[in-house]
Amino acid sequence: MSPSLEQYKKYQLTFGPSPITHFPNLSKALGGKVNIYAKREDVNSGLAFGGNKLRKLEYIVPEILDGGYDTLVSIGGIQSNQTRMVAAVAAKLGLGCHLVQENWVPIPEQESLNYDKVGNIELSRIMGADVRLNAAGFDIGIRDSWKDALKALEAEGKKPYPIPAGCSEHKYGGLGFVGFVDEVLQQEKELGVKFDKIVVCAVTGSTMAGIVVGFAKYGRHHDVIGIDASFTPAKTKQQVLRIARSTGSLVGLDVELTLDDIYLDERFAHPCYGIPNEGTIEAIKLCGSTEGCLTDPVYEGKSMQGLIYKVRNDEFEKGANVLYCHLGGAPVLSAYSSYF
Repeated sequence: MSPSLEQYKKYQLTFGPSPITHFPNLSKALGGKVNIYAKREDVNSGLAFGGNKLRKLEYIVPEILDGGYDTLVSIGGIQSNQTRMVAAVAAKLGLGCHLVQENWVPIPEQESLNYDKVGNIELSRIMGADVRLNAAGFDIGIRDSWKDALKALEAEGKKPYPIPAGCSEHKYGGLGFVGFVDEVLQQEKELGVKFDKIVVCAVTGSTMAGIVVGFAKYGRHHDVIGIDASFTPAKTKQQVLRIARSTGSLVGLDVELTLDDIYLDERFAHPCYGIPNEGTIEAIKLCGSTEGCLTDPVYEGKSMQGLIYKVRNDEFEKGANVLYCHLGGAPVLSAYSSYF
């Protein structure tokens, strides 16, 4: 019997399948050229405002519980969605939580006084996490500060469980978004709509990788459009491919994925990771004012910017049904108040 997603343990953290909503007002504001829908990972759970990281953690928690670990250790930038969600899961499981928050974003002076006090990091502190600020800059790979934190906790007699940035370097990091695709296919049947293109933000890579694998099972992986928000697209693209191949082997994918199967649009990540450009802010405002849907300046604002640009410039076929993957992240908005 070939491996499949069902063979892996899952600990339910989400409400169940996240809803798909139609965005008719945004579609109309963009000229009615395409039909825009959104898969709402931003409302997928009651844990700390939810988001895409919970879907990944559902396949990681069983190993944490089975192994008797007492402290979850993760890493991200100061305003990391990942660390917020790890803090929420630790609280839910009754475990300790140690978070390394590196200085990944060259935040403008007008935001610097509150950047490490509001938004995601505030929520992590409220949920009882031990938050440690670190001056190291941005990178999507494994970080020395994170490894050092694990060693220090072990020296204290703790049994820490390592959860890498975005869950992306974890062996099970891509599994949740293979299941995401199964949900989409079922929802297509229920809605009577086939999605011609799927737009998703990519930084550390496991969300996009899981979606590529999920659609590759049905020969539809070339419909997946990644929007880079890392500003290190070559590294991100390679990481998406590596995680997709690893995840594919876990679920018995019989497609040999190559770099040509990973489409990553590099045009919207500037000026750097975590700093929005003028188009990002315009996209956040347009989505918010037409649909009441909030996106953030780091991830979803840039993928929404990419979607809007592609519609305006006729990069989708006329009448296409486009599914935007809303991965969450709106709690960070208060850390970027000067932009609005």
